[in-house]
Amino acid sequence: MGMKLQVTQENLTKALTTVGRVATSRGTLPVLANVLIKTTDNRLSISATNLDIAITHHIGSKISQEGSVTIPARLTSDFVASLPSGVIDLQLEETKLHITTDKYESTINGTVADDFPVMPKISSGNTWEIASQSLKSALQQVLPAASSDEARPVLTGVYIHTYNQKLYIVATDSYRLAEKEIGSHKGEVDLLIPAASLQELLRLIGDQDATVFVTHDDQQVQFKLTDTELVTRLIDGKYPDYRKLIPKAFNHQATLSRQDFVNITKVSSLFARESAGSVTLQLDKEANEISIRSIASQLGENMAAAEADVTANGSITLNSRYILDALNCIGGKQVIFSFNGKLEPCTVKDPNNKDYLHVIMPLKS
Repeated sequence: MGMKLQVTQENLTKALTTVGRVATSRGTLPVLANVLIKTTDNRLSISATNLDIAITHHIGSKISQEGSVTIPARLTSDFVASLPSGVIDLQLEETKLHITTDKYESTINGTVADDFPVMPKISSGNTWEIASQSLKSALQQVLPAASSDEARPVLTGVYIHTYNQKLYIVATDSYRLAEKEIGSHKGEVDLLIPAASLQELLRLIGDQDATVFVTHDDQQVQFKLTDTELVTRLIDGKYPDYRKLIPKAFNHQATLSRQDFVNITKVSSLFARESAGSVTLQLDKEANEISIRSIASQLGENMAAAEADVTANGSITLNSRYILDALNCIGGKQVIFSFNGKLEPCTVKDPNNKDYLHVIMPLKS
């Protein structure tokens, strides 16, 4: 006889949903469309992988007999989710998994667990911890700036590193850059993590208020939450020295309501659709306002302005979508928009929150 155990429908559904997203039928290995189910230390663990990333979820269960098997992720997940809530019996005979409740009986044909690719163990003991909600908000603020263009793999990653004994999370697609400082950190961290893996991590964190344990070596990194762990390979390559791109001082600055800035940018972006979102921002010190217009639009023209505290007159041309993305990443009521020359990077910041910086490269007007 193989594995034998009892588990609740709610717990099993949650586990299958948690890991199932990374199980994929694309690719050369059919077994990647399966989940691995195995008993460990009186708990049931359910894992899925696409070879870049692996997720394991543990649930409490009443185990009469240890064992393991891999079964189709999609079918099992959809099937268990359709069962009524209550206790489910799982029993394995060779590679056939019998799933039974009072009124339902099904058998799912699986394959032996040995066929399932396991991510290599992380060799070093380099572990640190971070509160799940602060990691979540940091990722939400930097992920939008990561690139999705595989031609430059390094920019499809998020760079988590220490600098002057502080921990930073950074992403850039070379048109914009987002940097979040997390706080002081002893020890060296230098990790380039695929943005797609961190999107999965965000989903796993959800509303959990927990400690995330981060363990890494040269090849991969593991994030461990209460019941779930995610392991992902790291991206090879050297991250650009982005700090030297960020101006130290600015000739032109406007401080204004974040919502006003969002509103005037949205209006102009409507007229900038056929010019790839290109809009010009103008600072007017005498009128104390910032105005924005779309450029030579065939659709018509527009000008929208908002009150602002302006240090000097000037103008710069940007992609309106990048401005909106930056403003969406900032939580506060006020923002400071700063720039120098027409072709130099500009920044968007919250005056009351120095740990987040968003940089946008201008367009040639």
